[in-house]
Amino acid sequence: MFTPSGRRGRFPIGTSVLGAARRLGVDLDSVCGGRAICGRCQVQQSVGDFPKHGVRSELAHLSAPGEPEHRYAARRGLDSGRRLACSTLILGDVVVDVPPDSQVHRQVVRKRAEVRAIELEPAVRLHHVEVREPDMHDPRGDLARLTDALREEWGLTELACDLAVLTGLQRTLRAGAWRVTVAVHDGREIVAVWPGFRERVHGLAVDVGSTTIAAHLCDLGSGEVVASAGMMNPQIRFGDDLMSRVSYVMMHPGGDGEMTRAVRESINDLAVEVAREAGIECSDILDVVLVGNPVMHHLLLGLDPTELGGAPFALAVDAALRLRASELDLRLHPGARVYVLPCIAGHVGADCAAVVLSEAPYQGDAVSLLVDVGTNAEIVLGNRERLLACSSPTGPAFEGAQITAGQRAAPGAIERVRIDRQSLEPRFKVIGCDLWSDAPGFAEATATSGVTGICGSGVIEAIAEMFLAGIVDRDGVVDGAVATRSARVVPDGRTFGYVLHASPDRTIAITQADVRAIQLAKAALHAGVRLLMDELGVDHVDRIRLAGAFGSHIDVKYAMVLGLVPDCALEHVTSAGNAAGTGARIALLDRRARGEIEAVVRRIQKVETAVEPRFQAHFVEAMAIPHRTAEYPRLAAVVDLPPPPTGAGPGAPRRRRRRAG
Repeated sequence: MFTPSGRRGRFPIGTSVLGAARRLGVDLDSVCGGRAICGRCQVQQSVGDFPKHGVRSELAHLSAPGEPEHRYAARRGLDSGRRLACSTLILGDVVVDVPPDSQVHRQVVRKRAEVRAIELEPAVRLHHVEVREPDMHDPRGDLARLTDALREEWGLTELACDLAVLTGLQRTLRAGAWRVTVAVHDGREIVAVWPGFRERVHGLAVDVGSTTIAAHLCDLGSGEVVASAGMMNPQIRFGDDLMSRVSYVMMHPGGDGEMTRAVRESINDLAVEVAREAGIECSDILDVVLVGNPVMHHLLLGLDPTELGGAPFALAVDAALRLRASELDLRLHPGARVYVLPCIAGHVGADCAAVVLSEAPYQGDAVSLLVDVGTNAEIVLGNRERLLACSSPTGPAFEGAQITAGQRAAPGAIERVRIDRQSLEPRFKVIGCDLWSDAPGFAEATATSGVTGICGSGVIEAIAEMFLAGIVDRDGVVDGAVATRSARVVPDGRTFGYVLHASPDRTIAITQADVRAIQLAKAALHAGVRLLMDELGVDHVDRIRLAGAFGSHIDVKYAMVLGLVPDCALEHVTSAGNAAGTGARIALLDRRARGEIEAVVRRIQKVETAVEPRFQAHFVEAMAIPHRTAEYPRLAAVVDLPPPPTGAGPGAPRRRRRRAG
């Protein structure tokens, strides 16, 4: 059994890991023909029980390192736990991870720093002071003279001092000839002292998602984002979605510790990457803001997430936290501090609080709908009068998982789709190429990456286009009768599928099962929104903002065609980009925002979809495309929607409700 990156298969004992990977179509690099020369096929074995895959992976299930690996390690070095896939044989059930640096088509982590004007009032400020030298008539210690200088020159009083600062204080004062730069956190704590004049200090805003982790390095003096980096969350090997990771912890004592170490190490790796890009050291980072959903939040903090696996979904802590970076094993400046935004409820986390901070629906009269689309959609609805929040279990389908030809967003993945209404012929765009598939030069432009699969935004557009072209009906059924019009519609067992792309080595099609997976995900999302609308007493919303990596790249028109969100004027349905990351940056660069979001979160009303009986009724109606009973007049004004079946209709008119605010 070989299961890297979620793909699995059976192979004879003695098959090389590289050979198995190639037969499975796993994205594993190699340029030396398996001679253990290039070292690009490095993999890492995961050891233990993996109920998700139904296997137990043991060290003895891979062959021991042989002479080729020892030779490569002596010449080029091989990190602990890494193996060369070309020289490693499968001897039993095994789970293998393919790290990002061994992938031919690396994940495109689509969580960029959004351009946003942010008022600057960072928690860490620099103060240059001249300290009086000691003499025989003044018995006070050097720290007292330093705090005197900070009080006299900067008005700072009652300052505490880190022990790490104190241990090197005398050496620093003398190295700077009694002129030093002092970093003070929140106006109360001396966290760093440098000899002479220092102009810049940096902070890190980190969005810990269940699929990706994104980090933005900011100059705390100017507010500029000087470097950004992202990576896949290594916890994926324990489960694609949040509940599967909670289940792993439940069934594997110490599993939470494994995931905690993995995510903390990833943040350290990202800190090294952004620091290198900016030309600084990790020790120049003095402040960190962290956001994440409740499960990621707990695992990052080293808290057991099992209570989040069932009602009443109790958090260990929901308040904002102020910690030392060293408490989270972050290898930054010894005095670095960490601020963790508050969680809203059991399944609505600090990342959603960051979205609220970024979008500020609590400051306006318009009824705003915020949706952070991920494996678990977090939804906020309201205005300055009242805010409600809930979460919906959408699963990983929107990110390309559970889709037949689905993949993460990487070069070669189909991300845009159009289908001709008459011929039913498709054309598409792939990540990494600006040309449409029917444009001259497309084959040459994609020769390196190829067309490898379809990512979340591509799946949404493909199914929406299939609906608009009549290939899929309102119930989500791929119409086999269309096969008489187009060879693209092909039998798939007892159902049918639609072929987007076919080549000698790969066929990329949307199957009936794929349509169902998207229907289930979008119905859960839409039902959550409708539940909040019921509670708020509104029958439509004024604006919709889609956040998250998926929400940033989906075409809002197609999101509405499928019914992910309720009807709204398209010009008022927009992408919020990486709103969670933006909210983290706001909290990093303006310490006043920390108290602001803490106050706002305390007044957000949580609606629990898991125990709300109306959720199921809304879910059933939302399975239809775009919806069983709700009309979409604003969408119909700009999109030619297929007519409903004869005898169908919107059903009994919905009771008119008052507008909020």
